[in-house]
Amino acid sequence: MTTLSRKDAIAALQEGKTASIKCSGNSMRPRIVTKSLVTLEPCTAEDVAVGDALLCKVRGNVYVHLATAIKGGKGKRQIQISNNHGHVNGWTRTIYGRVTKVEKP
Repeated sequence: MTTLSRKDAIAALQEGKTASIKCSGNSMRPRIVTKSLVTLEPCTAEDVAVGDALLCKVRGNVYVHLATAIKGGKGKRQIQISNNHGHVNGWTRTIYGRVTKVEKP
């Protein structure tokens, strides 16, 4: 599978395709480390479970972070997004994909 930019991965996920991106940063260590290749499957807020690693948008930023809480009913579901060290980034309904595989460098 070809590694895509985040923008291209989001477009592919929105078309129902699987996508792969390289991650950067330390906020998801040790689960996902810098330069890890992650495979994503299309996903919506309705599909998310607490503990899922997600490609999502929170307050204008796109992250691969964790779902740490869920609120709201069908059609109004919101997902709390946090890093792997307990920092909460906020709530979102904009979920692009779920991490299904992590290949560490």
